[in-house]
Amino acid sequence: MNGLFTFEAAARCGSFSAAGKELNVTPAAVSRMIARLEQHIDTTLFYRQAGGVLVTESGQLLFDAISRGFAGIEGALREIDDRRRGTETVTMSVSTSFTMHWMMPRMAEFKKRFPSVDLRYQLVMVALAGPVDDVDLGMRFMNGPDERLDASFIMPELMVPVCNPSYIREHGLDQEGRNRMPDTTINLSDAQPNWSGVFAPAQGQENATSMIFSDYSIVVQAALLGQGVALGWLNTVSHWLRTGALVPASEQIMRTGRMCQLVRSRAKPVRPIVTAITEWIIAEFDSDLRAVDNLYPNIGLSPDAWSSNA
Repeated sequence: MNGLFTFEAAARCGSFSAAGKELNVTPAAVSRMIARLEQHIDTTLFYRQAGGVLVTESGQLLFDAISRGFAGIEGALREIDDRRRGTETVTMSVSTSFTMHWMMPRMAEFKKRFPSVDLRYQLVMVALAGPVDDVDLGMRFMNGPDERLDASFIMPELMVPVCNPSYIREHGLDQEGRNRMPDTTINLSDAQPNWSGVFAPAQGQENATSMIFSDYSIVVQAALLGQGVALGWLNTVSHWLRTGALVPASEQIMRTGRMCQLVRSRAKPVRPIVTAITEWIIAEFDSDLRAVDNLYPNIGLSPDAWSSNA
């Protein structure tokens, strides 16, 4: 067991020296322990090189297995502690914008539905990406499950330009003119896809100003405050469209072909509470999209539009 603990630290840290600091032993002690482990299983686990070590193919197999084992042990210990305290801790890797504009308005309802859950967030400030090994649940754009991740489908990536209702009234974006270029667009820096062609400039008119932010939660907040028109990702703004705080500024909906999924690492044991929260989030999204479809039928958002086959 000491050899396995030492190996895991060395593989994760990428050097015997860093592993020694973490384990409070010398690099030489780490090297001797690894050598004994390699001798015991008659296999080389590391390529030794200047400045650190690299795991071999066999070493990677062992590291993955140990990581899954540690994750299972950690999950069991957490569940034991949760039972002792009468709570269940669930961690989610999601964007700041989803947390602020979709989850926060539902927290009272969530607490009523899951009173014993201690919900914690690993917030993603930029594009939804990165591992979910250290969390129970993550929101990611991917086609479906793979060998590492289990995935539960939410919706395709759907976007529609949105703004505060007062912005439409004050800037002449009525039913006939909603597709003309707005006076101000609110953009996410390096946003993909490019949505500049959604609006058709009237008589050569171009938008007067553009506000650009690096955090999408601020983009949505600026639209809510009536500062201009923003591109609304429905996995973030569906709540505000449903309540009428935001309205479509164009009847053109955009589809990228990507799929929004709730994912979890297969290395972690399946916990009933995580499954229940996954099902609740998916049901809430479905309710949102049906309500938005009823309110704004002209944008072409029908149940078929958010099915897994869309």
